[in-house]
Amino acid sequence: MHEEERFGLGHEKKQFADSPWAKHVIDYVARRQNDDGGYTFCQGTESNAQDTYYGLAILDLLETPFPNRGRTHNWLHDFVPDSHYSHYYVDKALRLCGEKPHETLKKFLLSLRLVRGELEAGDVYVEVASEFELAFMVTELINMVNVDFDRQKTESWLLSYKNEDGGFGVHGYSSLNSTFHAVASLFNLGYTVKSLHEPLGYVRSCEKPYGGFTVIPRSFNPYMEHVYYGVSTLELLGEHARYAASTVEFVFKCQNLNGGFARSDLGISTFEDTFFAVSVLKTIRRQKAIK
Repeated sequence: MHEEERFGLGHEKKQFADSPWAKHVIDYVARRQNDDGGYTFCQGTESNAQDTYYGLAILDLLETPFPNRGRTHNWLHDFVPDSHYSHYYVDKALRLCGEKPHETLKKFLLSLRLVRGELEAGDVYVEVASEFELAFMVTELINMVNVDFDRQKTESWLLSYKNEDGGFGVHGYSSLNSTFHAVASLFNLGYTVKSLHEPLGYVRSCEKPYGGFTVIPRSFNPYMEHVYYGVSTLELLGEHARYAASTVEFVFKCQNLNGGFARSDLGISTFEDTFFAVSVLKTIRRQKAIK
């Protein structure tokens, strides 16, 4: 039996959501919902915006109704976002619930330097996925509300960070993280990213025959976020993972006994990594179905 069939990644819609691994994921998420309707990947701690979004997003990917939807709705409306991170997670969660973005979103976006055309890409710190993560989040949020925004200027700014190796990054150093966020930002802006041929070569250089992707071509160990960035960037560029079966096998090696997925086969489960994992599995399944 092929790996995809073994884990319910066939072409039948019902089979995917009803697979034992998927039911285990749903139970993992549901057990981490607090009485207030929000979520936290670490049981016993307060609900937070990031985990609430990822919890809902995971259930949405698995086509599962949200438990205690009314409580979650109230928790999201009571939350006061004060940063691009909190706005991103709260407003995306509200959209999953069929609600409009937070009433302060437009005013907040207009206060950002990036939206005002003051464009800059700083160095990457430990807590930031890439130099273009802010651009990625903001361009998604902008598409939720009517904001006067110079899309062409932002496109040119992003494209100026495309390096000779085809990837994106500041100071001439590319990474898969930066390449995903740059390409996804361009896509959000309406740019025809499939016309970008050089980034495809860079992403392929990060793809591993033994499964998954690495942050740079010369790295050896794949991690869940890099697998997600690799598969997602390829899809934006109109391509599929070359080593789909091996990648699926890597992803399932990262599923823990509690049903959640970790960054690697030795890590703890988090909602973020579980979202990445389920997204990768669903993307690969869909791509196999449309071949």
